[in-house]
Amino acid sequence: MAELIGSNLRKQIVRGELREGDALPSEATLMEQFGVSRPTLREAFRVLESEALITIRRGAHGGARVNSPDGRMAARYAGLVLEHRGTTLRDVFDARSIIESTCAGEAAKSRTKEDLARLRFLCREITDTSDSTSRIALHARFDAAVVEASHNQTMIVLSSMLRTIIDKSTLQSVQDTAGSPATVKAYEDAHRAHLRLVDLIDKKNVTAARAHWKRHLDLAEEFVLSTGVAGHSVLDLL
Repeated sequence: MAELIGSNLRKQIVRGELREGDALPSEATLMEQFGVSRPTLREAFRVLESEALITIRRGAHGGARVNSPDGRMAARYAGLVLEHRGTTLRDVFDARSIIESTCAGEAAKSRTKEDLARLRFLCREITDTSDSTSRIALHARFDAAVVEASHNQTMIVLSSMLRTIIDKSTLQSVQDTAGSPATVKAYEDAHRAHLRLVDLIDKKNVTAARAHWKRHLDLAEEFVLSTGVAGHSVLDLL
């Protein structure tokens, strides 16, 4: 019975009937709704909590709150599988390069005015930011915006899953080498690559956008892995 309750609530969360931050009805209400005992209901809660679909808060204002599914949830489980298979960080970066360069080409084909405005806004934000941690976060947002401009939901989820691992490795590599000539050059090269990609997407040049972004991602991979993070396991970064 706990599985049926979990399945019912899971479907409501995935379909958006229950949204991020929503409180589930009280235990008494759910027990009456499903005709089950408190231990059975709490078993269903434990399953949903293990899937990161709800968070249980204790205390007077506690209860179960909904978490929307996202790439971080998928990344945690995928990370265990990748680690078990002996996957290297380079392997993850290579997969990201294939997926996101394809998305850049699709973005050139499918982008909207809103997509272009968002990409240009992020380019300006990067220019105006001097703090290295903030800049890395903006670079990650730009990369994610390129993927989202493809409007391919499967690619967006796959990229988000890999990006959870990649963003942490990139942040660590930059923090370890902050201020070095190589890091400064990497920032400058990345910014030029961003501006060039926006221009290609604006012109709807699918082939050039895909090839340009593949070159940039491959160069970024070599820089990050050269700083020493290549020795970390996938699990270390989750």
